[in-house]
Amino acid sequence: MLDVCLLGTGGMMPLPKRYLTSLAVRYNGMSVLIDCGEGTQMALREKGWSPNPIGMICFTHYHADHISGLPGMLLNMGNAERNEPLTIVGPKGLERVVGALRVIAPELPFEIEYHELKEAEERIPLKEEGGFVRAFRVNHNVLCYGYNIEIERKGRFDAEAAKAQGIPVKCWNRLQHGQTVEEDGCIYTPDMVMGAERKGLKVTYTTDTRPTAGIVNNAAGADLFICEGMYGDREKEANAKQHKHMMFYEAAELAKEAGVKEMWLTHYSPALIRPEPYMQEVREIFPAAYAGKDGKSVELKFEDEE
Repeated sequence: MLDVCLLGTGGMMPLPKRYLTSLAVRYNGMSVLIDCGEGTQMALREKGWSPNPIGMICFTHYHADHISGLPGMLLNMGNAERNEPLTIVGPKGLERVVGALRVIAPELPFEIEYHELKEAEERIPLKEEGGFVRAFRVNHNVLCYGYNIEIERKGRFDAEAAKAQGIPVKCWNRLQHGQTVEEDGCIYTPDMVMGAERKGLKVTYTTDTRPTAGIVNNAAGADLFICEGMYGDREKEANAKQHKHMMFYEAAELAKEAGVKEMWLTHYSPALIRPEPYMQEVREIFPAAYAGKDGKSVELKFEDEE
């Protein structure tokens, strides 16, 4: 199961009821944070989630509305007596940018492990078994990435097949975890007892970009697609193209092409106070589309758990 919460949906500057960009995803006792704009700590507190289980923070890019909340977040983690390492992921310049921000958060009781993205697409394993983050480059006016959070799901363990083949019970657990086992001169492999891989879960998150084929490819079949909707009014399309942002209807077209289950819009222009008036056009293109708002949450479950 994945718990997903949009912590902040604002772009450029915070508003009284809209924090800056951030997304939190919880899985199996740990959390991944994507972006950390101003207000992220408050949004976490309002949601009732702690910053301590955050094992990884991923940055799409280094504009202030996506990273300005980091120093306070690090200090918050330190004051909560965290001692486990924190992984921070981001485009080129990651350690330099974070190091500069840490001038006001210089002493932390935990280590920071940096993963600087170098390729157009990269896969970063989570510490929790079966989970990983996939980063993919998008098209903004600075180097910028989108992210997938994906949970793979192994096939079911077939106890009857294990018994029929005389595999000792003490070997079963290791086989279920993908290990090859040698016992009493016999070699047992996972394929002897494991069924076909089952459908996992996928959340795709992308902001500050023009539409790209890479977004469609990476979002394909996602359970939830969270996409920038900077502007709803088509009169703003020239602005979107000039500054490399996205229109509501363009996000809907990406969702339709990628065949996702559901789409949430985020990263609104400060001038766009109410996104709902533009949602009819969006839903005509992609019916399962929703205007994201701060605190919007969902629990995504595996198919056989729904």
